[in-house]
Amino acid sequence: MPGSMPGAHLTWIHDDEPLPPTALALGPDSEAPGLLAAGGQVTPQRLEEAYRLGVYPWYNPTNPPLWWTPDPRMVLPVAEFHLSQNLRKTLRRFIRDPRCEIRFDSAFRRVITACASTPRDGQQGTWIVDQVIDAYCAWHGMGRAHSVETWIDGQLVGGLYGVGIGAMFFGESMFSHRTDASKIALAALVAFCRGNGITLIDCQQNTGHLARLGAREITRSAFEAHLSRTLGAAPPQAWAYHPRLWALLDLGEVSPASSSTEPAPSTAPPDPA
Repeated sequence: MPGSMPGAHLTWIHDDEPLPPTALALGPDSEAPGLLAAGGQVTPQRLEEAYRLGVYPWYNPTNPPLWWTPDPRMVLPVAEFHLSQNLRKTLRRFIRDPRCEIRFDSAFRRVITACASTPRDGQQGTWIVDQVIDAYCAWHGMGRAHSVETWIDGQLVGGLYGVGIGAMFFGESMFSHRTDASKIALAALVAFCRGNGITLIDCQQNTGHLARLGAREITRSAFEAHLSRTLGAAPPQAWAYHPRLWALLDLGEVSPASSSTEPAPSTAPPDPA
């Protein structure tokens, strides 16, 4: 989470002003590499402008909105998604168990609120402040922001949310209330992307957790070039998950959901998200 406000060479914007060119973002030798601008309100209109430039908001409750475009950028090429043996086994159990399902967009506000409130190792507080929650929920109502949800026994136990524009998905945050619940949601998102011509998921910043799942860094210029090719492409016809999409992952033979007595993912402490 960003700390104190940097002052030198930072562009301040008002609501009626556009974001500056991304080339003006603070460089690697600054105290806030990738910071492009500060100020304005987080609204669906501003978010639409920002994401089309590869920019996103990230700030703590004591700061005004801060707008970022890091270089390098962490991305997950969906063809390179890494399934560990343990996660592969977990997915097989999940798919076979009729108590388990993936839903899209059925509880968006609950997902983003859970992402804001779920404790994370090494992190105090959250950047998902009330203004951010309200803006993304409004954007969700316009069909732009989406949630991928892991449900077990009718309970929401994990998930993620992000933004879909054209043939591009921008991941925002994940949460887990059961072990691997967020990884299950991410695996479902990867399968959905593979089935709908989305080749890259934006992950914003480098973390070891994402790297272990196949994410890697690319330059800002390469990321912006990818956006220029994909933002105007046809989006998925529907943001909905069908179990047949699991076949697009390397899971081996998996029987359809039945009255399996194998346990659903455990109630052990959640994995980092």
